[in-house]
Amino acid sequence: MPAPIELHYWPTPNGWKVSIALEEMGLPYETRLVNIGAGEQFRPEFLRISPNNRMPAIVDHEGPDGAPISVFESGAILLYLARKTGLFGGGNERARVEVEQWLMWQMGGLGPMAGQAHHFLVYAPAMDPPQTLPYAQARYRDEVARLYGVLDRRLADRDYVAGDYSIADMAIWPWASLWERQGQDLERFPNMAAWLERVGARPAVRRGRALAAELRGEIQNDPKAREALFGRRG
Repeated sequence: MPAPIELHYWPTPNGWKVSIALEEMGLPYETRLVNIGAGEQFRPEFLRISPNNRMPAIVDHEGPDGAPISVFESGAILLYLARKTGLFGGGNERARVEVEQWLMWQMGGLGPMAGQAHHFLVYAPAMDPPQTLPYAQARYRDEVARLYGVLDRRLADRDYVAGDYSIADMAIWPWASLWERQGQDLERFPNMAAWLERVGARPAVRRGRALAAELRGEIQNDPKAREALFGRRG
């Protein structure tokens, strides 16, 4: 048996991307929980493998040439695992371009914009004092809606975003599955709705999404977690 990959993880959309990929690819892994609400992402031992103090990160003890390697940033991890296994990354150069451009669409667009929508719609109003900012709420809600329109049109004539099921779907699905928290109306996006069900029905997606699900709390109701995540740091 190959040595298990260390998955440094907390049950968030970015964490789900990698837990889903590991399940889909059938790779053995060990979960190392990084409680972001308690500030564990700032521990020196974690910063050695993820210098931007963000999870997820992995350590592959059987990396290139058999030597260990650590990888941070969820998109980079997905690309690494796809290359390592030869799975879900596109079977030829044209297919790889399709996968990679939609992966970058998630990394540079949907993920950050949906994250800002979560912040201003859910977390900021729960702060003390409350920070209810209509302009910010409308801006990010509307931009997420625009992005879901892009996704919905893409899925009008295909089952998955890059043609075949791929790491692009694994990257997009965790964020898109939280559409309600982003202030969206799923009836506007019927192709996306069908895709959410299609991907969400996959056994590996269910397993990856369920990893440590019991630890996922309501950060907006936890002042210490809010400080760990949103406090000012130099």
